[in-house]
Parts: sequence; structure tokens; C-alpha cells
Amino acid sequence: MKTRLTLTAIFIASFALSGCTSTPGDTAQTDTANPANATQDILDASACIGSTEPPAAWASKLNLVDDPQLLASSLGQPTKGKLCQGKVYEVKEGEALTVFRAWNSTNPNSQFGAWWAANQPNGKVAQYRAGYEICYQWSPLDKMTRCELKPGSKLVIGNGQSAQCSEWLTYPVSAEQQLYLEDTETLVSNCQTYDAVFGWE
Repeated sequence: MKTRLTLTAIFIASFALSGCTSTPGDTAQTDTANPANATQDILDASACIGSTEPPAAWASKLNLVDDPQLLASSLGQPTKGKLCQGKVYEVKEGEALTVFRAWNSTNPNSQFGAWWAANQPNGKVAQYRAGYEICYQWSPLDKMTRCELKPGSKLVIGNGQSAQCSEWLTYPVSAEQQLYLEDTETLVSNCQTYDAVFGWE
């Protein structure tokens, strides 16, 4: 009887997990009716950690610019993903930045989504998910694209907001820097795509 109860409990938990849905980070909605207020409300949160300054190698290639609408679009409320805080930058003329995106091969349209990184994904997948708040429902992370961000492109550099993936899994705010882009396909060039492969330690 004990074995049957245990198996039943596992079945119920598995069913609940499979039935749980969450809005993907690329399509999560933020109230942008008043971008300035939305931005200020979220930036006032003391829970944000990490730096919104560019990586050292990028510092001379970017200009800090004012774009409240773009910033507001990148920010999310606690447990909803997106960014906790950020600043908007523009790539200087004559410069190009290499950016990386891990994405979902079952949704080809996600290749040029909004969320990118300054560094190539590496290490344990679970740690990468936690650092970038990528819920398992949003992507299997089985593809990676490497591109160059064109001069004149605007991007938000910020740190991840917390994300609730299910009743059993919530990622806290993160110090890992993320990049937010809009109309990404028009901003990038010289892209290369890679496949994920199994690797065990």
C-alpha cells in the first residue's frame, strides 16, 4: 500500500508540473502605459543586485542614452522575469559588439528574441537557467546564436528580475548581466548558429 501511495503522489506531482504554464520571457508583458512611472517603481526596489555598467571590454564602445520607453519594456515586476534594473546604451559608430543567445529550436521565431548575453553560455545548464531566469517551460536551450550588434543599435544592460516558473521553482533576482534588444533581427549581422550536444561531468 505504501508503494502505491508513493507512486500516486509522484503521478499527481508530475501531472501538475506538466499542466503548469508560464509566459515566456520574450513575450511577458509589462505595463508601459506610463513608462517613466513604471521604470521608477521597479528601479526603487532594493532587491535588485549586480551592475548595469557595461562589461569592461565594451565600455569605450557604448554611449549611455535616454530612452524611457525601451527601458520600461525591459523591466519586470518581481516573480515575472525580465530585468530588475537596467540602463540604455547605444553602440558607437565604427564599433560592433558580439552577443549570444541560447534559444528554442522548436520555435524558429525565437532565434532573434529580445534576450541576449555578452558572453557565450557555458557551464552547467541549471546554473545558466538560474543566472538568466530562464524557466524550463520557456526554452530547452538547445540552440545558440552568435551575432554582431551593429553600430547605432540600442540595448538595455541590466540584471535579472526574479521569475516564478512553477509552484516548486522560483529563481531569485540575479547579478548576471542580460541584454535586452527590440527588433533584434534588424540590429544584428554576421550570425552563426550552433547546436547543443550532451556533455556530462
